[in-house]
Amino acid sequence: MTERPSGVFPAVCPLDCPDACGLLLHKENGKIVKVTGNPAHPETKGAICNKVRNMAERVHHPQRLLYPMRRSGPKGSGEFVRISWPEAISEIADRFQALSAEHGPQSILPYSFYGNMGVLNAEGMDRRFFGRLGASKLEYTICNSAGNAGWRYTMGFGGGSSPQDTLNAKLFIVWGGNIVSTSMHQAVLMEQARKNGATVVVIDVHKNLTGRRADWFVPLHPGTDTALALGLMHVLFERGLTDVDFLREHTVGHAELREHVRAYTPERVSRITGVPAEDIVRLALMYGETSPSHIHIGNGLQHHDNGGMAVRTVSCLPALTGQWSRGGGAFKSNGAYASLNDDALQRPDLRPDPGVRKINMNALADALLTLEPKVRGLFVFGSNPAVVAPESGRVREGLRREDLFTVVHELFLTDTAKYADIVLPATSSFENTDLYTSYWHHYVQLQQPVIEPAGESKSNFDTFKLLAEAMGFEEEAFRESEEAVIAAALDNPDNPYLNGVTLERLEQERFVELDMAPKADYLKRLTTPSGKIELYSRQLQDLGLPALPTYLPLEEGFDGENRPERQGRYPLMFISPPNHNFLNSTFANVGKHQAMEKEPLLQIHPVDAERRGIEDGEVVEAYNDRGVYRLKAVVTDLMLPGTVVSQGLWWAGPDSPGAAGHSKRLANALTSSRIADMGGGATFFSTTVEIRRAEAAADSTSPTGATKEG
Repeated sequence: MTERPSGVFPAVCPLDCPDACGLLLHKENGKIVKVTGNPAHPETKGAICNKVRNMAERVHHPQRLLYPMRRSGPKGSGEFVRISWPEAISEIADRFQALSAEHGPQSILPYSFYGNMGVLNAEGMDRRFFGRLGASKLEYTICNSAGNAGWRYTMGFGGGSSPQDTLNAKLFIVWGGNIVSTSMHQAVLMEQARKNGATVVVIDVHKNLTGRRADWFVPLHPGTDTALALGLMHVLFERGLTDVDFLREHTVGHAELREHVRAYTPERVSRITGVPAEDIVRLALMYGETSPSHIHIGNGLQHHDNGGMAVRTVSCLPALTGQWSRGGGAFKSNGAYASLNDDALQRPDLRPDPGVRKINMNALADALLTLEPKVRGLFVFGSNPAVVAPESGRVREGLRREDLFTVVHELFLTDTAKYADIVLPATSSFENTDLYTSYWHHYVQLQQPVIEPAGESKSNFDTFKLLAEAMGFEEEAFRESEEAVIAAALDNPDNPYLNGVTLERLEQERFVELDMAPKADYLKRLTTPSGKIELYSRQLQDLGLPALPTYLPLEEGFDGENRPERQGRYPLMFISPPNHNFLNSTFANVGKHQAMEKEPLLQIHPVDAERRGIEDGEVVEAYNDRGVYRLKAVVTDLMLPGTVVSQGLWWAGPDSPGAAGHSKRLANALTSSRIADMGGGATFFSTTVEIRRAEAAADSTSPTGATKEG
């Protein structure tokens, strides 16, 4: 397709989003001039969001990196000089070899995530290269690992309701997710279900765009989702609304759970969650008396100290009412249906030491500042940790280390790239060959290059092949083509859902549906130890966690029941969910998206604003012992008192000494790198702060921005 300068070409949206939309790229004279949805795609049907609709502006952005560069100024200054690819590759290989010889290969750490969801460039040749090198192993836990673990302890296999199943729902519950902004096609199906008679209920800490579309919005205190679910169970058992036959045939632990939830009365749960007792009863009756019902479990509730348990508990609800046999159920992620042959894709057999140390990506600040033996080499791609990682102030402190050799492979000079010693220009997804699966729908898709690489940019796949050659790695694994790796990844006899999905079909059809026939006996294919839905989990008991779903208060934070004794110096819960026009920090540097979002905002309840003398539109600072975040206040009642909300991750810009406000545009300067209860997950939303008027900040902060109180 690259050889045809003009035309309309099929493509795949590369964004880290459940929808994995089919696209059409309109090209004139070698340049993409418009991005539209592909109406032939069976699930996304030509509809796309504003983010990808404006992707051409990002791909052809005037600030795209076009050639390799070497740092020429202080770390963080963004001062670089141009070098050639051979120079860059040679320097990186020499430094990695020297670090390996002096400190061992575990002194080198790759840091990446899904800035591009193509499996070759997100988890292919890079895994082979760093495995063969013997580098420290990154644990990819920043997004959904806690919730996925919670789901697995209950359900085993990581699949749930299919998209089309939700059209039949008569009750559609969105729990902790803003699907209007983060899964627009599921939001479309939700609206179609409503037209068919469904009631839409949204449970969240913030009345976001999805909450505003609900027939009933149920606000609760952050981190209390487990308690609410247990309160619903209490009523379901008490009112005889459980499916006894389903529980006996398909679950373990239902008798123990029945006794356990007696303690979670609506009155007690109301004190914890802030949801009125009568609303808890009403919601339980609605859920127990309506079939089919569907629960869409979002990302929000898992980003807490108790996030894994929250998802585990909510995922028990469909079993209590037998929804899995009534056309209902729940969704957390459907990615497991398209599980690839990871051994063929990533080649873990190349790693000389399978017991190499693992580093949780949420703990990057500690990895760079306190971990021993030290991390001395860092290679970042597909992520912008200076903005997205927790405790971003400390992350930047680590990135400033002069004894840390840092390489960043990127499309732009991001906040992270400004700390690099070597910057490499990366291709966009539309310049690559890659394979895409979805963690929502059931189609696998192929992307082939539509435009030529910008400047001298190279894909992750090609970059790590070049590095492998420079390091003297002679294995055939580093000479394979994209097509060969795709074919091997699709050859997974352990996954019957991949039957019939081949490279040849993808080359002809572009998107191929999984074989969903095995889903017919879903309940017989569960991979829990018992082979049933585990309301009682001995696995969790062996790990020292409650075997039954149990509400555990936040380590940092409070609920409505124990607020007075725990709120301390920082009496507000700080939540930082995605905004509508960015995807994490992606698009935060694109003018059109900046114009749509305008500026960072802090939503604060009128009760909390009045106590602090804060008026709507006033510049304020959210602060705690970890940092300060300056932004404009919006006084609103879209959440319960005691919670403040700031949507979106904004680039902070220059971080050199004296740069005005450089440390005060980072939401994650406030968030902790504590690890959640399950799956090594992040605890972004278990964050407490205080808010002050910005004009008063000079009296309470030092020149560095740290609070005098701590």
